[in-house]
Amino acid sequence: MLQSFYPDCYMSSAYDIDFEKYYENGYRGIIFDIDNTLVCHGAPADERSIALIFGLKEMGYKIMLLSNNKEPRVKMFNDAVQVSYIYKAGKPGRAGYLKAMEIMHTDKENTLFVGDQLFTDVWGAKRTGIYSILTKPIDPKEEIQIVLKRYLEKIVLFFYKKRCKREGK
Repeated sequence: MLQSFYPDCYMSSAYDIDFEKYYENGYRGIIFDIDNTLVCHGAPADERSIALIFGLKEMGYKIMLLSNNKEPRVKMFNDAVQVSYIYKAGKPGRAGYLKAMEIMHTDKENTLFVGDQLFTDVWGAKRTGIYSILTKPIDPKEEIQIVLKRYLEKIVLFFYKKRCKREGK
């Protein structure tokens, strides 16, 4: 049961991911969550996120932002990075992920998902069959509904890390 929430990879930050390796392995699209994955919750794109996105586009990736936020928040971030986006995505529902791949002209075999929440980001990606990378949240200050989910995430991550250790990952 808990395995349905396990990410395929767990990284400390989106900025630590070896995207070149994934590109060499055939991945061509990346779907990103924004808040607490690329920037602090509600923050505009900063130099680091802009450099990451533009570097990935130069590498050949198609990029999509997938957020449960309303359009003004997502558009504010996107104005600086100029990629495609879907707002009010309904994560963990599959529809947003499927629409993202359709827009990018990618499929579940060559698309990565990067996000900071297990029960929306990772679970939705896994339900869609997309390789999921969980990152630690950038900022510990979060909305109350997310803080409550983080307690449950800790339980899932405890068993995930135990399994990884057992399997030598």
